Amino acid sequence: MHIDFPLPLVAGRLIKRYKRFLADVVLDSGETVTAHCTNSGSMKSCLEEGAEVYLSPVNDPKRKTKFTWELIKINNGWVGINTSIPNKVAFEWVKAGVIPGLEDYTDVKREVTFGDSRFDLFAENDKEKCFIEVKNVTLKEGDFALFPDAKTTRGQKHLQTLIKVKESGMRAVMLYIIQRTDVNIFGPAWDIDPDYASLLVEAHSKGVEIIPFQVSVSPNGVSPLNTMPFTLQEP
Repeated sequence: MHIDFPLPLVAGRLIKRYKRFLADVVLDSGETVTAHCTNSGSMKSCLEEGAEVYLSPVNDPKRKTKFTWELIKINNGWVGINTSIPNKVAFEWVKAGVIPGLEDYTDVKREVTFGDSRFDLFAENDKEKCFIEVKNVTLKEGDFALFPDAKTTRGQKHLQTLIKVKESGMRAVMLYIIQRTDVNIFGPAWDIDPDYASLLVEAHSKGVEIIPFQVSVSPNGVSPLNTMPFTLQEP
């Protein structure tokens, strides 16, 4: 189930990313523009000055930046760096039953609260209820896709609440959307956030499910690929 970008993307090359949320890009037309970068993390392993990038145009008079950075080409393959994309595609694909392990739900909602956490998705059918937290994965180390690429206290909180979801008798799922194809196994980034990694191990031992799902991103849009094996062992 392929999902298109709402508007045709604009090609260019990355000059630099700065202040976390900004990136200067020289378009193929020769014009230099500043694009919004939705990714607040380090973007380690998916930043390369001079690399090909694609931006989506924004028709919002209130926005200071008229483009959003969507893709960068690394190792001859596209990496999706827009952190809002995983939530959008996960919602559509869970509804459509595209993601293995998350099929057969008759009702899927976005942004549903449990306890003191708000989760990206809530899915249910006549047999079960399921809270799903979606994370964007772009960090590569060898063959590994790793999460997170920066310390995340918010991510730790989600794991703690998912444990409570499971204890309440509902299904609890961590869905990692991997926006690059040059990796083949998923794991937590122990060296970047050992607290998150340890908590993920604990959550999994208490029944929180882990689904790493790889997607293919290109200037044409986003397509589902397959679930990926994972390991929680510390290197």
